[in-house]
Amino acid sequence: MASIERLVKFLLQQGIDGMTLFGYALTQDEKQTLFHCVKTQVGDLPLVAAAGGASSAVAIEEINRVQRWGAQVAMVNPPSVVKPGPEEIYHFWRDICHACDIDIMIQDAPLMTGVNIPVPTLVRLCQDFPAIKYIKVEQPPTTLKITALKQAPGDSVGLFGGLNAGFLFEELCRGVTGTMPACEFPDVINAILAAWQQNRQEAQALFYRYLPFLRYGVQPGIGVAIHKAVLHQAGIFASDYVREPAKGLNDTTRKELQELTDFLPLAVLGGRP
Repeated sequence: MASIERLVKFLLQQGIDGMTLFGYALTQDEKQTLFHCVKTQVGDLPLVAAAGGASSAVAIEEINRVQRWGAQVAMVNPPSVVKPGPEEIYHFWRDICHACDIDIMIQDAPLMTGVNIPVPTLVRLCQDFPAIKYIKVEQPPTTLKITALKQAPGDSVGLFGGLNAGFLFEELCRGVTGTMPACEFPDVINAILAAWQQNRQEAQALFYRYLPFLRYGVQPGIGVAIHKAVLHQAGIFASDYVREPAKGLNDTTRKELQELTDFLPLAVLGGRP
């Protein structure tokens, strides 16, 4: 857990607003150990936990588990083993909201799940179940879906961007609450968000400057390896090993990533945006 402790210390030093714990490739014992380690360090900092399953019964059990471990928000994907239609999607979150006592974030990530959640279904869920407080919008083009959702439930539900903040500036223009990217560049996100409040052209310029790096970290199959490679280079992670079926980085990819991080300053590597 020493690597996780170093990572959490770095993130807290950067002034993050909250933290999301995934652990898709971890065992239940490993997840519990991870939660305990993080919770001990962050205190009252909001924790969002990925939780879900192939049925509402499995998801409810997982959500209750992460709540016991200290999560304030459960981020839930739709079931994806059997692809649900709009009514089955609605029933899935209905069952969760009736059975659980925790704020819910719907993760709308069809590139990962293969499940499209139509805007009318999301609107209906948000209107019917007050426990649904947030939606993480990761269906490209994210901007169009964000606009459609802003026009429907409006500001009653917080909308977050994803996809490693690759559309952050456009999402801010369309009214998102925030974004939930990978963890190795909080300084970049904070600088863009701070500039957005004062000088939107500066925010745009910062976003465009770092866009090649943001884009590089969202590549299917190697995204996790890219994030871990940066944290390993920074001395935060002891290893950049990833569990299969995730792929490690070949020499060409490592060289490209090194060129990016040499060109773009990151606090994790001793620089500043």
